[in-house]
Amino acid sequence: MNIKLSVLDQTPIRKNETAADSLAESLELAALTDKLGYTRYWLSEHHNTLTLANAAPEILLARLGAVTQNIRLGSGGIMLPNHSSLKMAENFRLLEALYPNRIDMGIGRAPGTDRATAQLLNPSNTFNPQEYVQQLKELQAFFSNDPISENMFGKIRAIPNVETQPVMWALTSSGESAYIAAHFGMGLSYAQFINPIGGAQAIREYEARFMPSQQLAAPISNVGIFAFCSESEQKVQEAVALMQYRFLSFEKGEFDKFYSYNDIKDYEYTEGEKQRLLFHQNRFIAGTPQTIKPQLEQLARQMGTNEIVIATFADSREDRLTSYELLAKIFINPANPLNEL
Repeated sequence: MNIKLSVLDQTPIRKNETAADSLAESLELAALTDKLGYTRYWLSEHHNTLTLANAAPEILLARLGAVTQNIRLGSGGIMLPNHSSLKMAENFRLLEALYPNRIDMGIGRAPGTDRATAQLLNPSNTFNPQEYVQQLKELQAFFSNDPISENMFGKIRAIPNVETQPVMWALTSSGESAYIAAHFGMGLSYAQFINPIGGAQAIREYEARFMPSQQLAAPISNVGIFAFCSESEQKVQEAVALMQYRFLSFEKGEFDKFYSYNDIKDYEYTEGEKQRLLFHQNRFIAGTPQTIKPQLEQLARQMGTNEIVIATFADSREDRLTSYELLAKIFINPANPLNEL
C-alpha cells in the first residue's frame, strides 16, 4: 500500500514556552513538511485552554500559505456550530483565492471546548444536530453558488467569488458524521486519536453510501493518529509515558496543566488508571523507524484508507520536527535530501 502522510497541528504550548513559540514552530513545521512531500497540513480549533495556541485556524492558515508551496492547507477542523456558515464560507473562499486548489475545510460538530464557552462563541447555538446539518447545506450552497431559500435564492453570496472551491471534509470520532459526509459528497476523516473504536466501519459505511458532489466525484478518506518516531529507544519510551499521562490528565479536566517528561516520569498509576490506559493505547503509535513502519501500515490496512494524518506532541521542538522527518523518510521519499537532516 502506498501510504500518504499528512499533518494535524494542534499548536501545543510546552512548559516554559509561549503561544508565540508554538506559532513560530507551526510555521517551521509547515515549511518543512511541505518540502518533505506531506499531503496536507491541518490546524485544529480549540478554545478556553492555555496549553494550545490556536483558536482560529483560518487566520493561521493564511500565514502558513506564505511559507509553503505545494502542501494542501486546511482545518482539522472548523467547529461549525461555533460560527456563522456565511462567515466561514467567506473565510475559506478568501483562502482559496489566495492559494487556489490547496485549501481543505475540515468541519466538526463538537465545540472544541466546554459548553459554556461554546455558548459565548455563538449565543444562537442550541446544540441541535439538525442545525449542524443545515449549516453544511448552507456552506455547500455558498461554495457552489447554488440558489437556495437560506441564501435568498442566490441574493446573498459569499465573497470573494472564485472559480475553484475548498474541499469540504467531515471529521468524525463517533462514526455518525460518516453518513453526513456520504450524503453531502464530502471527504471523511476519522479521528482515531480521539476514539480508537469504530473507524474502519465508519469509513466502509461512508464509501458504500457516498453520493458524488460538485467537489468530489468519488469518496476520499483518511485517519488521524497521535504518533512519534525517533531513532532513540529512550526517547520513544519517554514519548509514550508523556502521552499516557496526557490522556489521563485530559480525562481529569486538567487542560491548563503544563508538564514535561521529567515532571511525570515517577508517577504511579492506580489500577483504575491502568485500565483506562488499555483503552487509550490505540490512540497513539510510537517507535523507531523500524518498529513504527509496520504499525502505521497495519493502521492503514485496518481502516481501509491510504492516508494517515499525524499529530505529534514531543518534549522539544527538535524531537517533534525530527519525528516528521523520519516518517517522511519511511513513507514518502527516502531519496529526498531533506531526509538526510
